[in-house]
Amino acid sequence: MTTLVARAPGKVNLCLFLGPVREDGRHELVTLYESVSVADQISVEVAERDEVICPGVDGPNLVERALAGLRESGWDGPPVRVIIRKKIPVAGGMGGGSSDAAAALRIAAALAPVTWASMNELAVSLGSDVPGQLVPGVSIGTGAGELIERVARPLPAHAFVIVPQDFGLSTAEVYREADRLGLLRAGADLAVLQRELRAAPYELSPERLVNDLEPAALSLAPQIEEALEAVNDTGAAHAMISGSGPTVLGVFLGPEAGALAAEAADALAERYSGATAGTPVSEEFGAPRGS
Repeated sequence: MTTLVARAPGKVNLCLFLGPVREDGRHELVTLYESVSVADQISVEVAERDEVICPGVDGPNLVERALAGLRESGWDGPPVRVIIRKKIPVAGGMGGGSSDAAAALRIAAALAPVTWASMNELAVSLGSDVPGQLVPGVSIGTGAGELIERVARPLPAHAFVIVPQDFGLSTAEVYREADRLGLLRAGADLAVLQRELRAAPYELSPERLVNDLEPAALSLAPQIEEALEAVNDTGAAHAMISGSGPTVLGVFLGPEAGALAAEAADALAERYSGATAGTPVSEEFGAPRGS
């Protein structure tokens, strides 16, 4: 059988508003996030048994759990070998593991039938970032992030410079630090922010590009501030942390945004070896294809 390949785009949170802790221990939140061209590659081929290989990254990952969940749900695809080629920073706040799992589910659906309802249910069970990555693009996430509303309206022209750090941050630790610092908004405030996100147009202004987890990430890793300052010095309209960090984003606006982001990445590359430009991507970007 031809190997099936899909790109697993990373995501950036254009805003992330943090709310109260729910009864299940997770936080309510409202976020607008977008898939970007910095992507892992997922290759799947028929094998003697299910196997997941991710060179350079040790330990279990969400793709293994996704495969196991598919089997438990009755999916009758053949045994497969999944190879993950990483480009998204690990533990960097860009949802790389979640995107890998979502891409694996898209490929699984191309190998053998699986209903959207069962695939989405499995995605939710894997983590709050997985459902939104099943279909790359722009989405509003609510609940604990697992309730997804696709955003069809176009955003202003923009691109990113993406600056990974040489260390990771535990998402759970960042949330605990946010609790300690008292960063949580009231539920009523979240409802207002959700209504604003649903209204058109959405402006990519510093007042809108807010990540409530940023102070918590900076408290745990103050050295991130240097990267934020370096990105601002490139002329970005705004610098911020992606998700729970520590990856730093610079947002560039306008018709020349892509070129400006590429120039910024070049300028930052000597100091931050993984610096790269990223552009928004849509559903077609992550479609499985033969190779």
